[in-house]
Amino acid sequence: MGFLEGQVVVVTGGARGQGRSHALAVAEQGADVVLLDRCTDVPAIEYRQATETDLRETEDLVRRRGVRVLGLVCDVGDHEQALSAVDTVVDRFGRLDVLLANAGVYGGGSIQDADAAVWDEVIASNLTGVFNSLRAAGPQMIEQGYGRVVVTASNQGRTAVPGSVPYVASKWGVIGLVKAAAQDLAPFGINVNGVAPGNTSTPMVHNPALYGAMRPDLANPVWDDVAPALMEHHLQPIALLEPEEITAAVMFLIGPHTPHITGTILDVNAGTAARATA
Repeated sequence: MGFLEGQVVVVTGGARGQGRSHALAVAEQGADVVLLDRCTDVPAIEYRQATETDLRETEDLVRRRGVRVLGLVCDVGDHEQALSAVDTVVDRFGRLDVLLANAGVYGGGSIQDADAAVWDEVIASNLTGVFNSLRAAGPQMIEQGYGRVVVTASNQGRTAVPGSVPYVASKWGVIGLVKAAAQDLAPFGINVNGVAPGNTSTPMVHNPALYGAMRPDLANPVWDDVAPALMEHHLQPIALLEPEEITAAVMFLIGPHTPHITGTILDVNAGTAARATA
């Protein structure tokens, strides 16, 4: 038996990337899994978002682990959609034990030129989406007297880089939200923690918007143009981490041997934290 046998885990942004990695890992530990993803592109974000095909593929991969799985198209940036999704989870499975609030997007821009629509979308997805997810899941966890929440922050929630104002602001906000929510929910047996990944090999990182923010001196930067700069962000000599490395930290935080870790941000960033300021 896995250590999550009998539990229900909700993964936001679960269609691909880190969300898919988390979903497969919790399934292998026996959890029933609910995947939430909005599965639509948005004009303000320059790279392709996950599709419903991605969601169904992840759903199938989870099902092959021998657990129950439900994939829901849901934009957690919308409060009512988040509430409706949690209602569906409780109706279908009877409980909600773990929330992995992973949904997020990248959108850049300096304070001089950041587009207001990009700002609105990044804050809605990365910060308001976490707030909505916690507000929706919290009452069920309080009723159960148990819950584990892990939020995806970022190394850019620890420090800042040029040309990334919306994303940096959203992730600093996420870290503050984790620490405040942990205090509010601790009396009810609910732990709230976060992981702060370094640059990780997902579609969010492999996108022209991020490349452009990193190399504004080039008209159409490609991977080879930005890889050296990404390596410089890490003290260890790698450009990108793998999603499974972030998943390992998530599993530690929701596991049976860490009942008294709450309000903590666990860095998984190849040494970036050595330069961090928060």
